[in-house]
Amino acid sequence: MLRHIVFFTARDPKDRDRIYDGLSLLTQSRHARHFEIGRNLKSDPIHGAAPDFVVYGEFEDEAQLAAFKADPLYQQSIDVVRPLRDLRMAADFLSH
Repeated sequence: MLRHIVFFTARDPKDRDRIYDGLSLLTQSRHARHFEIGRNLKSDPIHGAAPDFVVYGEFEDEAQLAAFKADPLYQQSIDVVRPLRDLRMAADFLSH
C-alpha cells in the first residue's frame, strides 16, 4: 500500500475555509482506497511553523495514485488551492 501525505499552509489565514473547500473536492475521487482532509489542531508543544491542513490518502500502488492525480477533481482542487497556499509539502511511502 502507498500512503500519500501532504501538508498545506494558507498564505493568508482568511483563506483557510476556501482552501479547505478546495481540498475537500478530492474526497469525491473514487481512486483512493482511503482519503481524508483535516485541519491541523496545532497541539504540538514544540513551537514553530505548523501546517494548517493535512491531506492523507491510501492507494493500492503508484498506478492508483497516478489515476487519482489524473482525475479532473484533482485539477479542480489545484485551481482553487494553489493561488491561496504558501507551504505545500508532500511525502509518499510504501507501507506493508
